[in-house]
Amino acid sequence: MAELMPPRHGRVPARLPHLDVRLKLVLMAGFSAAGLRLGFAGLSMLMVPLIILFSVFRPAARVQFSELRWVFLLLALVFIARVFSTDGDPLTAFGPVAVTREGLREGTLICLRLVLVFIVGAAFVATTRSSEIKAGVQWFLKPLPWVPAERVATMLSLVARFMPVILEQAARTSDAQRARASENRRNPIRRLTAFGIPLMRRTFETADHLAVAMEARCYSETRTDPDLTAGRKDWVLFGTAVVVILTAAAL
Repeated sequence: MAELMPPRHGRVPARLPHLDVRLKLVLMAGFSAAGLRLGFAGLSMLMVPLIILFSVFRPAARVQFSELRWVFLLLALVFIARVFSTDGDPLTAFGPVAVTREGLREGTLICLRLVLVFIVGAAFVATTRSSEIKAGVQWFLKPLPWVPAERVATMLSLVARFMPVILEQAARTSDAQRARASENRRNPIRRLTAFGIPLMRRTFETADHLAVAMEARCYSETRTDPDLTAGRKDWVLFGTAVVVILTAAAL
């Protein structure tokens, strides 16, 4: 398993700020929910501290900016779709379709909301151990009847920690495709297929190897989880973040 999971999964650098994982989960839900309803002023207020946090702790998540081009491609597609599908005052026309002022506004707003959700998730993964994620999710799910809390928590913790691995696989696949001059292909669908199929294959193979490694080590859902304690510093950070969210919502 050590070959499949990077060292960051087992240890978080000491310089990362400590905050109880339960409070982190609440804040992540709060930031994401608020981002879906905020306008430009509120989103800008939330984005500034999150971008700083993500930039400082990006090495802990091992996310390179070059690996985020597919995220930017998704944002560009969402922006274009919104620009050409929103009715309003036309600014310019391309045949039967037109770019509208309302479309530009809505496209920019939706992209900012998606960026906010991405940064929140990346910051959470960069500052939280997988064992803490499991313990926090399990703590919230335990009171619910007929819900296998330990199994769901294990699955979610693995999913959260598997995202950087997928980005790493995407970077390797992209490098391999460039070495084979795949960028010279003019058909964008063939280029996307040539990239997507090997990436999916590598991802599924890595998941299979991880499952086999866990079974070989007699991995069990019932494990000794880390102690969840929220001290004074945790509540101060949590309260500050809540004030920021409420202030942004009031703008």
